[in-house]
Amino acid sequence: MIPLQGMSSLLGLALVDATRDRQIASIQNSAQGAREISSFRERIGDIETVDQLLDDHELYTFVMKAYDLEDQIFGKAMMGKVLTSDIDDKTSLVNRLTDQRFKDINQGMGFLPDDAGNNNTLQKVWQDEMVERFTERQFINSQADQNETIGTVLEFRKKAASITSGFDLLKDPELAEFIRTAIGLPEEAAGIDIDIQAAFIESKVDFDKLSSPAEIERLTLRYIAIKDAENIDNISGNTAVQLMTAAVNASSGGQFVPITIDIESITLVPRGSYS
Repeated sequence: MIPLQGMSSLLGLALVDATRDRQIASIQNSAQGAREISSFRERIGDIETVDQLLDDHELYTFVMKAYDLEDQIFGKAMMGKVLTSDIDDKTSLVNRLTDQRFKDINQGMGFLPDDAGNNNTLQKVWQDEMVERFTERQFINSQADQNETIGTVLEFRKKAASITSGFDLLKDPELAEFIRTAIGLPEEAAGIDIDIQAAFIESKVDFDKLSSPAEIERLTLRYIAIKDAENIDNISGNTAVQLMTAAVNASSGGQFVPITIDIESITLVPRGSYS
């Protein structure tokens, strides 16, 4: 894991991007990572029902980590119902839960309703995808533990291509915080009627462009500039704060001189050798 403390989120993200492949390999080759992945590959092919998965704590934990559901590991009874819910039934448990993670694991694992079986676990392609999901999740979480702003950016990048409406953003708390910040919607707006929020977001975001790298980068840089300006932990490396500090030092008698910060200009600061 590359240490990110003490640097701006913009520089930190550039460093994370530059070392991504190396960090992923490090997770896979670490003693714990290698053991977890090896155990998964050796035993997942024997799992055909949800009950079998729940009874194998190591495999169950691996799957829950892959879907970022570590906080739900001890809720086995509920997870059993989630995994066997009929995704096509609007009244089923998985569709009554608002957290997208539950729908993701239901569809990704592919267990049939009423625990009738599963063919996914026998497929090598599916197993490879699960290992990739597991390692990527560990990578994202390790960055988020050091810098929440970078963690949120990585989440947005991962999910951007599947976002088609304001509601897709608002149903995920992390994505909702990202987009509110990026488009300048105050935090207090989270309490406004969700239909009004969605309409406002859709008036500011071109969802047809949201899967393009250029649009993802534009929103990312706006988000980082604003978050770093709010975050005193990153003050030394933050462009906006440096501009305001220079304004104070240049004024007579050390009095603060109000200035206007152009977010677009700030986000165009080059990333240097990490880009």
